Amino acid sequence: MAMTQILETTDEAVAGVQDGDTVLVGGFGLAGMPFDLIDALIRQGAKDLTIVANNAGNGEVGLAALLKAGRVRKVICSFPRQSDSYVFDELYLAGKIELEVVPQGNLAERMRAAGAGIGAFYCPTAVGTPLAEGKETRTIDGRDYLLEYPIKGDWALISAEKADRMGNLLYRKTARNFGPVMATAAKQTIAQVHHVVETGELDPEAVVTPSIFVDRVVRVDARSYTVEGAR
Repeated sequence: MAMTQILETTDEAVAGVQDGDTVLVGGFGLAGMPFDLIDALIRQGAKDLTIVANNAGNGEVGLAALLKAGRVRKVICSFPRQSDSYVFDELYLAGKIELEVVPQGNLAERMRAAGAGIGAFYCPTAVGTPLAEGKETRTIDGRDYLLEYPIKGDWALISAEKADRMGNLLYRKTARNFGPVMATAAKQTIAQVHHVVETGELDPEAVVTPSIFVDRVVRVDARSYTVEGAR
């Protein structure tokens, strides 16, 4: 297995993302979103992307900026609309972007299944709703379940607080959210971090994402992002 690369710039970090790739993007709203990597992906130019994330962007930053740049063909998420999701709303209503809604727990579990090598699993969530259309149903112990398949990514873009030079990651509080499962579900995982420390400085018992799941690390300055121009 290749060692984790510690890179100097976010532009280097996202090199290789191709048109049509599936990209898992961490974050819960603005918390834990890899803004710097998304900005680099916009500069990089890959298009027709499928984005897997918790929601479909806020204001005009992060994922919303990627959508506004016209780089996304489809969004797979659990919460596409809120008061500041106007970029996604306009694209969707104009027929310029596809949407697959996945219940939040299913979203996390489908990515976890991909990382764990599970071919499919049965889950009761969404039984009897429009989200069940076209899915295999099975009754187990008197309860109906839907067959769900893993969600795999070509890339995962995640944000963490610290990495060591091997690529082991620690997160900051709720910014952890989808990062760990996404790291396991992608062919290539790229992590932006605020601190890179020497190998051995992290307590092994505190490591959340082991280096085996991390391919590239880039240090970025801590910045505060807010949603501007929300309608």
